[in-house]
Amino acid sequence: MASDQNGHPTTFELTEVESRLRRLLLDVAAFIDETAAKEVAEAGTDVKVPDELQKEKVTLRWTGGWVRDKLLGVGSQDIDVAINKMTGEHFGLKIIEYLKVPGNAEKHGLEPPPIEEKGEAAGKEKKGRKVTPGLYKIEANPEKSKNLEAAKTHIMGLELDLVNLRKEVYMADSRNPKMEFGTPEEDASRRDATINAMFYNLNTKKIEDFTGRGFTDMELNILRTPLEPYQTFKDDPLRILRLIRFASRLDYKIDPEAEQAMANEEILNVLKIKVSRERVGQETEKMLKGPRPHLALALIDRLGLYETIYTDPTRDMGYVPEVSYFRLANDLVEEFVRRNSSDIPAVIPNTLLRNSEEQFLGWLVAALMPWVDAPTIAHQKKMQPSHFAAQLVAREGIKAPNKVVDVITHSLKNEEDISNTIGKCYDQIRRPNASKAGDDAASRGTLGMAIRRWGVSWRTQVLWSLVHDLVVGSVTRERTLQAYSTFLDQITKFELTEAPNFKPLLTGTELGKALNTKPGPWMKDALDVVMAWQLRNPDVTDPSEAIEAVKASRNSELSSHLASHFLQLTIRPLFSQAKSKPNLTPAGRKLDLTADQKTVLPDDTTNAPWKDPKNGYAIELMKWTLSALDTKGIETNWGLLIPPILKMMDDVDLKWKAKGCDLLTLLLKSTPSAVLSRTGLGKVFEEELWPLFTYLPTLTPEQDSVALLERVFPAMTALADVLYPPPSQPPTSSLSTARERFLDRLLRDGILAPLWHAQPASYPRLATMLLSHLPPLLQAQGINSIKHLQTLLPVLSNILAEPLGSAYPPLLTAAAEGVQATILNAWPRISVHRGEILKGVCVCWIRSIEEESKGNKNMDSGKVKKELKEIAGMLEAVLKTDEELWKIWEGEKEELVKADARVQSLLTRRP
Repeated sequence: MASDQNGHPTTFELTEVESRLRRLLLDVAAFIDETAAKEVAEAGTDVKVPDELQKEKVTLRWTGGWVRDKLLGVGSQDIDVAINKMTGEHFGLKIIEYLKVPGNAEKHGLEPPPIEEKGEAAGKEKKGRKVTPGLYKIEANPEKSKNLEAAKTHIMGLELDLVNLRKEVYMADSRNPKMEFGTPEEDASRRDATINAMFYNLNTKKIEDFTGRGFTDMELNILRTPLEPYQTFKDDPLRILRLIRFASRLDYKIDPEAEQAMANEEILNVLKIKVSRERVGQETEKMLKGPRPHLALALIDRLGLYETIYTDPTRDMGYVPEVSYFRLANDLVEEFVRRNSSDIPAVIPNTLLRNSEEQFLGWLVAALMPWVDAPTIAHQKKMQPSHFAAQLVAREGIKAPNKVVDVITHSLKNEEDISNTIGKCYDQIRRPNASKAGDDAASRGTLGMAIRRWGVSWRTQVLWSLVHDLVVGSVTRERTLQAYSTFLDQITKFELTEAPNFKPLLTGTELGKALNTKPGPWMKDALDVVMAWQLRNPDVTDPSEAIEAVKASRNSELSSHLASHFLQLTIRPLFSQAKSKPNLTPAGRKLDLTADQKTVLPDDTTNAPWKDPKNGYAIELMKWTLSALDTKGIETNWGLLIPPILKMMDDVDLKWKAKGCDLLTLLLKSTPSAVLSRTGLGKVFEEELWPLFTYLPTLTPEQDSVALLERVFPAMTALADVLYPPPSQPPTSSLSTARERFLDRLLRDGILAPLWHAQPASYPRLATMLLSHLPPLLQAQGINSIKHLQTLLPVLSNILAEPLGSAYPPLLTAAAEGVQATILNAWPRISVHRGEILKGVCVCWIRSIEEESKGNKNMDSGKVKKELKEIAGMLEAVLKTDEELWKIWEGEKEELVKADARVQSLLTRRP
């Protein structure tokens, strides 16, 4: 390489691509000289080509960073081309024009340019717009210190920035310079640093150092402005950031005079206001992605530039950033990235700073840390969440991409959760016996769901939390590093680093089918519960196993977790707006109130969320939950189960009362007696259920009455079994006496009173339903049912003897089965009432025969007669136990047959 008398190189060897590009550009210059010697810059620009330049031939130079890097032996794919007499866009258009000439593109091994746009869109001069295929124009903007009108294009795999040589002229009436064509010397003097002010003349193939300091400053490893620093930075404050970037990239020092000017308050105000934040963001991003981010941030800190660069200039932040955090955070990230501190466990950088992208985010964490404790800033729209200060600095201050801003936002949002999770994990592992049963903060399920909760950027979020904890220093460095390394070791051991990307075993559709529930908003969180189970059971890979675990009743860990989840996050919010019963605590315990306190009008639930058809899934989930919870689960979730059930039973709509009874029945089947006793809710349930037996015709339509009461009975019997459990020994205790009284009342008020009020002949469906509950009730009473014979048997007999009974045969069948149950449970005293029984049975038997002879298709006489004959057989069996009664009975049968021979087939003795 040739050198001058000072030993500085005068030229350098070009690569093959660079040589081809040089030849192309020179051919374009010759093409311009030959075809348009007097052509001026394109229409619409304010830039005028001086007359003296129009007479010159086109001279091209490669400038700035490419020359510097070439001298340093560093390759570059980005070349700035300076043109002596044309704007960058004008020259770029000439390149395309030249390549369209047949043979020219092929001469340089290029494809001909595509056909350009036609119509109004062609040639428009909007900022950054593609005005011609392969050519982009960047307009000048003096207000934002962008004083060059330039164009970009890509040729031969290289990016070219095309711009004319320029000088900046200041007018008396403006602080913004006006760009004019200039000489190479003038152009070099306006650049940010002497080492960036050298040219490579394509025509002469010579290196040109017009400042006279470029080579020297490179030898001294120093960054110096070509002109006086204050004026250089005032003209374009972005040069401050560029010098910091080059200092960190090249490991150069900045000239002391330049440093002093860089910290000038007036200059910093201009930088903060005048320079576009996009350009600030581009420079800071290049710093953090460069080879020495720590040096760049250290320079920003040392020169007092932090509040100028890392701020949101669009608003008053109302907070002074804690700049002391900046230096500490910067040093910490440097320790992590360089791994130059012996006390830092390797798992921290190995997990959190694996590649260049994560390291860039790590440096951004350090840069934004001074804002970490700033109060949130209210959103302009009242309904929107408040902004984090660091979030605004990233978005508005350095114009970070949305993806990066989201990472910062999530880091701030999840910081407390992350810190707590890591602290609990560390404590759990250090003291495994100190945690509560079932609360394993270091388990695979707990940690896996935490990672999924934080999302794919969890590594940077954890780094943010770590740096913050170390910077604040509320806990020792040793303990903090141990906690975080323990956490990272644990998730590495459990293979959870990619947990956010784990595919769930079940889809929402599959889960809905397993729960027999329609899709709804409940699915998203429910699938998280399934995923938590999946994480706890990594060996389960077959979706069918997960489905079976959901369907399993009372024996599945998954179903238990789903049930608790539904109660807390799906069901409770739907019922939270309705008023609770005044005599209940939030935990589902009874309060003793005065009569005045108990008098509360029911609240209007017309628009209650749980009544909305779109939320119909909630009731199905409630049913599934009650079937999935075992006794312990019911007790644990008692306070969540009771309010929805009682609110439905309190509703004025009988449909919801009935649903409430269904749910209460399911609840009571798994409720321990001790829970009802301890909470006092047994009496509350009684107070809710007894009045429901009064919903009878004519005030209540028969259909509605049937729909309600057929659900009240199971709830009542379930309540009796829990509140007054059946005795294992003969009934001698007070509890047994209480159960007997409860069942007696259920027979009187639940069956007999409604039958008296709503006559069976008028409301046969209601009567049939009531009588269907008589056999199990009598069985529960056993021998105690004797006390009801005088009132019960006449009712049953009258129903059997009803002249219009054949109009609804199911009622006759139900009455017959009621008589059978009565005989079975009260047989020692049944002989006394055999007359009452025979009256109804015989009349019904004869009418059945008559209806058969008439061909009544509505009368299922075969079924009815079968049940009647069963009664007769049971009565005979009872009477046969007493020899004297048996003789009497034989005589009575003969008299009955004499009265009507049709009863002979009814009373015929069985073999």
